[in-house]
Amino acid sequence: MAKYLLIMRGTDESNAAMMADIDALMTTTRRFIEEMDKAGVLLAAEGLDTPDEGVVVEFGGETPVVSDGPYGETKELFGGFFLLDVASKQEAVEWAKRVPAAPGAKIEVRRVPGSDEVPPGAE
Repeated sequence: MAKYLLIMRGTDESNAAMMADIDALMTTTRRFIEEMDKAGVLLAAEGLDTPDEGVVVEFGGETPVVSDGPYGETKELFGGFFLLDVASKQEAVEWAKRVPAAPGAKIEVRRVPGSDEVPPGAE
Protein backbone atom coordinates (compact mmCIF):
# COMPACT_ATOMS: atom_id res chain seq x y z
CA MET A 1 0.00 0.00 0.00
CA ALA A 2 1.10 3.55 -0.64
CA LYS A 3 -0.16 6.95 0.44
CA TYR A 4 -1.39 9.40 -2.16
CA LEU A 5 -2.54 12.96 -1.67
CA LEU A 6 -5.40 14.13 -3.87
CA ILE A 7 -5.00 17.92 -3.94
CA MET A 8 -8.10 19.90 -4.90
CA ARG A 9 -7.30 22.87 -7.14
CA GLY A 10 -9.99 25.26 -8.26
CA THR A 11 -10.31 28.35 -10.38
CA ASP A 12 -12.30 31.44 -9.51
CA GLU A 13 -15.04 30.13 -11.81
CA SER A 14 -15.12 26.56 -10.47
CA ASN A 15 -15.02 27.83 -6.87
CA ALA A 16 -17.94 30.18 -7.58
CA ALA A 17 -19.89 27.31 -9.19
CA MET A 18 -19.29 25.12 -6.14
CA MET A 19 -20.40 27.88 -3.76
CA ALA A 20 -23.58 28.47 -5.80
CA ASP A 21 -24.88 25.04 -4.76
CA ILE A 22 -22.82 24.37 -1.64
CA ASP A 23 -25.50 22.26 0.09
CA ALA A 24 -25.66 19.77 -2.79
CA LEU A 25 -21.86 19.71 -3.02
CA MET A 26 -21.49 19.01 0.69
CA THR A 27 -24.02 16.16 0.51
CA THR A 28 -22.23 14.62 -2.46
CA THR A 29 -18.83 15.09 -0.83
CA ARG A 30 -20.00 13.45 2.41
CA ARG A 31 -21.21 10.42 0.40
CA PHE A 32 -17.87 10.27 -1.42
CA ILE A 33 -15.98 10.39 1.89
CA GLU A 34 -18.20 7.60 3.26
CA GLU A 35 -17.44 5.48 0.17
CA MET A 36 -13.68 5.94 0.63
CA ASP A 37 -13.99 5.20 4.34
CA LYS A 38 -16.04 2.06 3.68
CA ALA A 39 -13.43 0.94 1.12
CA GLY A 40 -10.76 1.38 3.81
CA VAL A 41 -8.61 3.81 1.78
CA LEU A 42 -9.31 7.16 3.48
CA LEU A 43 -6.71 8.43 5.95
CA ALA A 44 -7.75 12.11 6.04
CA ALA A 45 -9.92 14.64 4.23
CA GLU A 46 -9.83 18.37 4.88
CA GLY A 47 -10.91 21.57 3.21
CA LEU A 48 -8.97 24.77 3.67
CA ASP A 49 -10.11 28.27 4.58
CA THR A 50 -10.13 30.95 1.90
CA PRO A 51 -6.74 32.28 0.74
CA ASP A 52 -7.38 35.72 2.22
CA GLU A 53 -7.31 34.14 5.70
CA GLY A 54 -3.82 32.70 5.22
CA VAL A 55 -0.28 33.99 5.26
CA VAL A 56 2.85 33.07 3.35
CA VAL A 57 6.25 32.74 5.00
CA GLU A 58 8.86 33.32 2.30
CA PHE A 59 12.48 32.27 2.68
CA GLY A 60 14.58 34.37 0.36
CA GLY A 61 16.89 36.38 2.55
CA GLU A 62 18.37 36.28 6.00
CA THR A 63 15.03 36.69 7.72
CA PRO A 64 11.78 34.99 6.62
CA VAL A 65 9.19 37.46 5.30
CA VAL A 66 5.54 37.01 6.26
CA SER A 67 2.83 38.34 3.95
CA ASP A 68 -0.95 38.15 4.23
CA GLY A 69 -3.19 36.69 1.53
CA PRO A 70 -4.73 36.83 -0.93
CA TYR A 71 -2.00 35.66 -3.25
CA GLY A 72 -1.27 36.00 -6.97
CA GLU A 73 -2.95 33.46 -9.16
CA THR A 74 -5.77 31.59 -7.44
CA LYS A 75 -5.26 28.69 -9.86
CA GLU A 76 -1.97 28.03 -8.06
CA LEU A 77 -3.69 27.49 -4.71
CA PHE A 78 -5.38 24.41 -3.39
CA GLY A 79 -8.58 24.29 -1.41
CA GLY A 80 -8.36 20.96 0.33
CA PHE A 81 -7.17 17.39 0.10
CA PHE A 82 -7.89 13.72 0.55
CA LEU A 83 -5.11 11.47 1.87
CA LEU A 84 -5.55 7.88 0.71
CA ASP A 85 -3.77 4.60 1.39
CA VAL A 86 -4.15 2.61 -1.82
CA ALA A 87 -2.41 -0.19 -3.68
CA SER A 88 -1.26 1.86 -6.66
CA LYS A 89 -1.10 5.21 -8.38
CA GLN A 90 -3.78 4.00 -10.76
CA GLU A 91 -6.13 3.31 -7.84
CA ALA A 92 -5.46 6.82 -6.52
CA VAL A 93 -6.27 8.21 -9.98
CA GLU A 94 -9.51 6.24 -10.09
CA TRP A 95 -10.57 7.77 -6.75
CA ALA A 96 -9.49 11.23 -7.99
CA LYS A 97 -11.74 10.86 -11.04
CA ARG A 98 -14.70 10.43 -8.65
CA VAL A 99 -14.07 13.54 -6.50
CA PRO A 100 -17.12 15.82 -6.59
CA ALA A 101 -15.81 18.92 -8.38
CA ALA A 102 -17.11 21.73 -10.57
CA PRO A 103 -16.07 22.08 -14.22
CA GLY A 104 -12.65 23.71 -14.43
CA ALA A 105 -11.41 22.26 -11.13
CA LYS A 106 -8.40 19.94 -11.06
CA ILE A 107 -7.25 17.16 -8.76
CA GLU A 108 -3.49 16.74 -8.47
CA VAL A 109 -2.43 13.21 -7.43
CA ARG A 110 0.88 13.01 -5.56
CA ARG A 111 2.48 10.04 -3.79
CA VAL A 112 3.55 10.61 -0.20
CA PRO A 113 6.88 8.80 0.29
CA GLY A 114 7.27 6.76 3.46
CA SER A 115 9.75 7.61 6.20
CA ASP A 116 11.85 4.66 5.02
CA GLU A 117 12.38 6.47 1.72
CA VAL A 118 14.44 9.37 3.09
CA PRO A 119 17.45 9.87 0.83
CA PRO A 120 20.77 8.69 2.33
CA GLY A 121 22.51 11.41 4.29
CA ALA A 122 19.31 13.44 4.79
CA GLU A 123 18.56 12.07 8.23
